[in-house]
Amino acid sequence: MAKKNDIASVLAFEKKLVPSDGLMYGAIWEKRLENLEPLALREKSVRGTISNRLKAAIKNDPLKLNAEVEKPNLQTVDSCSLTEKQDTLVLKFTLKVLSNVQQPSACNHQEFNQKYQKVAESYIEQKGFKELATRYATNIANGRFLWRNRVGVENLEVKVKLAGSEKKEWNFDATKISTRHFDINDDAIKELATVIADALTGKKDFVLLEITAFAQVGKAQDVYPSEELVLDKSNSSKGNKSKILYCVNDIAAMHSQKIGNAIRTVDTWYPDFEEAGIGPIALEPYGAVTNLGVAYRNPKAKSDFFTLFDKWVLEDELDSVNDMHYVMGVLVRGGVFGESGKE
Repeated sequence: MAKKNDIASVLAFEKKLVPSDGLMYGAIWEKRLENLEPLALREKSVRGTISNRLKAAIKNDPLKLNAEVEKPNLQTVDSCSLTEKQDTLVLKFTLKVLSNVQQPSACNHQEFNQKYQKVAESYIEQKGFKELATRYATNIANGRFLWRNRVGVENLEVKVKLAGSEKKEWNFDATKISTRHFDINDDAIKELATVIADALTGKKDFVLLEITAFAQVGKAQDVYPSEELVLDKSNSSKGNKSKILYCVNDIAAMHSQKIGNAIRTVDTWYPDFEEAGIGPIALEPYGAVTNLGVAYRNPKAKSDFFTLFDKWVLEDELDSVNDMHYVMGVLVRGGVFGESGKE
């Protein structure tokens, strides 16, 4: 078992998949490559109904219940939709893939650093990031980064361009690419994966991808930018908005963090993957899925990042190659992973 003084107390890694915010536009499917119009947010004031769980004293008393439901549930919210002439959502963003994952951005333990670099370089030499890069490429090709905007679409196309002197372009019919597994035999995905792997392994310092998704959702349909976190809800009854959507320069947008989370939703190696029935989860140190309130990589099962990472670095071995993919994927994600001196 690793001792505290065997592990760096200061240890950090910069993320190697760096997406931009995604800007949202409206278009007509037949003319989706031209005449893109930026989508703006609109403010709505609505009167809702009481739909939350009530206390027993209220719900069991008809008079109190009637009095409660008569209260107006007034809300001011942001919304976003296509116009009556538009049927296609267009989302544009860039993705930069960086190299040098074998070098921590900060490490105060020279011996630990040397051991880590050894196992990382061995992984790069033997595995070449091929598996992880293929999964990242698949999540780009299937449009997972659209999140709710991906549901109920008639057509879904993803275009990927390699920026720089080496011009390449790939087009994907995302409706034919699964979001549940990565057993996909597609030459275009393999080519895109090779480009991503070349950056992660250091064959190239970095690559920059320009990604555009076209989702035919239907005329005048709602679309879903990222929602801002409302930290102070105390004044919502005084006219403040209860739902605030994200925009950049008055253009509806998706957070870079949300796009990045979708691209790294590649972990099918966690315990109980089959039993969970939810498909891949994002690469996280404890396999956290916040909307379900579950950590699928519990330290008690010794399947969390820190247990596997320490074992790999200090003992130079892991039980399976899938554990290696998982650990390196979390390092590509980046974060602060030092061992605290406090209990």
